Amino acid sequence: MEQKQLSELTEQELLDLAKKVKSSSIYHAVLIGFLIGIVIYSAINNALGFLTLIPLFLAYKLIKGPGYRSKDVNEELKKRKFI
Repeated sequence: MEQKQLSELTEQELLDLAKKVKSSSIYHAVLIGFLIGIVIYSAINNALGFLTLIPLFLAYKLIKGPGYRSKDVNEELKKRKFI
């Protein structure tokens, strides 16, 4: 399924999307913190190696992943006078 432009969404779809984006951003923040914690733990135990790069790569992918940004969704809500 292709992502629609934010301006093409109905009011209810936009409000539902705002809820999804907020919950997924909290989930991603917790997961990124956990992955960075793994890297710090391995650095303290002098275990820097190839396996340390895997959590860093996964954290990078979560940060740059596809999807709508909460900032963009909030701006669209402000344009439509919901916020």
